[in-house]
Amino acid sequence: MSSPFTLLAAPTEALSEDMRAAIIAVCIEAHNLPEFSQLFAWVPTGGLHVVAQRDGRVLGHAMVTARRLQPAGLSELDTAYVDAVSVSPQQQGRGFGSAVMRKLAQEITGFDIACLETDRPGFYERLGWQVWRGPKAGRGPDGLIMTPAEQTVMILRLGRTPALDLDSLLTIECQPGRIW
Repeated sequence: MSSPFTLLAAPTEALSEDMRAAIIAVCIEAHNLPEFSQLFAWVPTGGLHVVAQRDGRVLGHAMVTARRLQPAGLSELDTAYVDAVSVSPQQQGRGFGSAVMRKLAQEITGFDIACLETDRPGFYERLGWQVWRGPKAGRGPDGLIMTPAEQTVMILRLGRTPALDLDSLLTIECQPGRIW
């Protein structure tokens, strides 16, 4: 029988070099994207990481950074933006990803809303996330940059989330090299 797994929630600054390396390895393995080797260059500080681990081995991971969503007709919302959701391929389907995302939801109650971009909406819908059906755009220095309709953006309502029209325009501030 396998030993139980643990969930750790920690700010980026508290992660050891060994833990950072293990997180990068599981992200690369899960997504087959070597670009994840730059994860901690992209988010050197200010992130919150939730890690599932067993016997010192990282099995799953997700992180949150602070961003600013703005649904049409509302002011900007303090947003827990979720990224780098990853589970080791050998461990997928065993509940580690769900456990990580549930723990993450418990840790982000100080935000107005949570948001992520995904190509696996069914996984998140089971956990209470909703697909944003309306148009989406990035707010750049020269105005709005529309997002392709096939790009799936999802939100998770938190205790402070105002009433939302999921068919309205949703914008987010652009970041270097990406919108969502």
